[in-house]
Amino acid sequence: MTENATTHFGFKDVPVGEKAGLVREVFDSVAGRYDLMNDLMSLGIHRLWKAALMDWVAPRPDLTLLDVAGGTGDIAFRYRERGGGPVIVCDINEAMLTVGRERAAENGIGDLTWTVGNAEMLPIESNSVDLYTIAFGLRNVTDIDAALRDARRVLKPGGRFLCLEFSRLALPALDPVYDFYSFKVLPEIGARVADDRDAYLYLAESIRKFPDQERFVDRIKAAGFGRIRYRNLSGGIAAIHSAWKI
Repeated sequence: MTENATTHFGFKDVPVGEKAGLVREVFDSVAGRYDLMNDLMSLGIHRLWKAALMDWVAPRPDLTLLDVAGGTGDIAFRYRERGGGPVIVCDINEAMLTVGRERAAENGIGDLTWTVGNAEMLPIESNSVDLYTIAFGLRNVTDIDAALRDARRVLKPGGRFLCLEFSRLALPALDPVYDFYSFKVLPEIGARVADDRDAYLYLAESIRKFPDQERFVDRIKAAGFGRIRYRNLSGGIAAIHSAWKI
């Protein structure tokens, strides 16, 4: 990238070097209310979406999972509850990892590895994990393509990549209703319930900047993955993309 390169932070253009810090500030703000944030963003349906992700993951005790941008432990806990093996939770935000560690201690969930790291340059050995998941985190990464390439790097040959992310509605006629909720209702709820209107506005904007289902398939393919497919959830409000390192 050029010295003066910019990227998006929601609908704003910011210098590339500043985005990670701005995103960190958002999640520092919402870390203690992350479950509430997801409930507000999805009207509570994120719990069903995460269950659908686990259905696709098909946890096994002999498979090691790397969950990226999963600091609060939601995906890790579900993986273990379903009989999964070792889990590494990696998040760029220490505040989110603190929430996850506290939740794990409160629920007696041990033997998890918690690691601070950037999805673009993971502190994980190459060819070392069987499964890579990222849920509602990839759209916050500065360089999505770099993160996809690093996901492939850390996976073992035959390993699987799964991404759960907000996406595009399959019925465009519903876009006006969705936009009204996202940009008018949601930020006001965030202001009243979480005392943070700007954080919720950013999160709504970041969803619109993320590539749609088919364009995201192209990005995954360009990173070197194969056997790519996706499944729409709730009419495309969210989608799970699956790919393999072959």
